[in-house]
Amino acid sequence: MVLTKIEFAVQMTCQKCVDAVQNSLQGIKGISKVDIDFNNGSVIVETNLPHSLIQEKIESSGRTAVLKGYGTHASAVSMLGGNSGFSVGDQIKGVVRFIQIPECCIIDGTIDGLTPGAHGMHIHECGDISKGCESLGEHFNPYNTLHGGPDDEPSKRHVGDLGNIEADNTGRATFRITDNILKVQDIIGRSLVITEGQDDLGKGNNVASKVDGNSGSRLACGIVARSSGIFENRKQICACDGLTLWDERDQWKASKKH
Repeated sequence: MVLTKIEFAVQMTCQKCVDAVQNSLQGIKGISKVDIDFNNGSVIVETNLPHSLIQEKIESSGRTAVLKGYGTHASAVSMLGGNSGFSVGDQIKGVVRFIQIPECCIIDGTIDGLTPGAHGMHIHECGDISKGCESLGEHFNPYNTLHGGPDDEPSKRHVGDLGNIEADNTGRATFRITDNILKVQDIIGRSLVITEGQDDLGKGNNVASKVDGNSGSRLACGIVARSSGIFENRKQICACDGLTLWDERDQWKASKKH
């Protein structure tokens, strides 16, 4: 069980709010510790669960929550669809985070708008979305190896081969996986791509299997950018547009409905 800390800003105005948030996270398998700082409006959760599930639990208390920091080492994020990424038909939107810890890289995400079933997920070598997902180059493959799966030896996979995610009947994929060779510092400025079909992990009988897992067209993508670890993000109002944390959150939620 790989645990890491996630920091949320939570709108709390009194002790009743603190108690409600505490109760919303009580007894949940996968949460080992919860620290609530009422004065700073922060909640830090040590967990092995996806960040979106923790946020949903906090908001079930009736309080609004925004993720502010993830992990105590290097951290990065990729926004799929919306203004920061690209998706075919603009239907797919999501957030995927990469958190470096000494043992591995944690990949934590929620993506909406997919067809139910398995979809390949890969890091690509470039961060150029000027032509959508088609200008991102090939899989990130610094060692010039054949395509494989995340459980393969480094000599039998691309560094960017992250396997598959599974979308449920509503089109949502929620996941938290670990990768033993991916490094956050190596992928900042590159891109994340979700494909139309399932990645065969290099086990197929056609030429495409050893190139991209025969996983089909590129459905959605986003540039991988540095993000904050816990205690690193003290922003309350964005300097570029004057929006508060809560305004930004509401705008993002509204964009996912369209």
